[in-house]
Amino acid sequence: MHLNPYGEYAILLAASLADDWPEDRAGIERRTLERGMTMTFPEEPDDHAQVRGVIDDWLRIVDETDPSARALLLNAQMAQAAAYPRLTNHDGEGWHLHYRDDVQSLPFVLRAIIAVGTSLHLVTRGMDRLARCAATPCTNVVVDVTRNGRQRFCSVRCANRAAVRRHRARASA
Repeated sequence: MHLNPYGEYAILLAASLADDWPEDRAGIERRTLERGMTMTFPEEPDDHAQVRGVIDDWLRIVDETDPSARALLLNAQMAQAAAYPRLTNHDGEGWHLHYRDDVQSLPFVLRAIIAVGTSLHLVTRGMDRLARCAATPCTNVVVDVTRNGRQRFCSVRCANRAAVRRHRARASA
């Protein structure tokens, strides 16, 4: 199954922001550029707080395990920012689709791409392909992009830590 790269980069960007929140607006914009966005945005005084709100809203989707409820949350977020798809060609990217209006606001654009990207990821990969790390006490986001759909940990480190805990629990039983 082919995953739309728009969905994958957007959901991985959201997870990156959720797991390692930047100190300031410049850190957010730097992260967006590192993760594949090419646009920069006029700075507004409340961008940092508004993007934090976007990520907090997205984390409600991460934490929702019921597919129907998760879809309702995503639909509500897309209704806030997404628009009809349209072809665009900017910043040397070549022709591609935008799922948002041409609003030049960092929080607005992030809400749109993250909501649409998350939706594309979940409908192409599976509604259960987004969760929190299964290693206690880690709360990082797991965006499952594996072939078999069984990724439960955010990193090899967390997977190894959980395996050691299971081994120790069996040995002491």
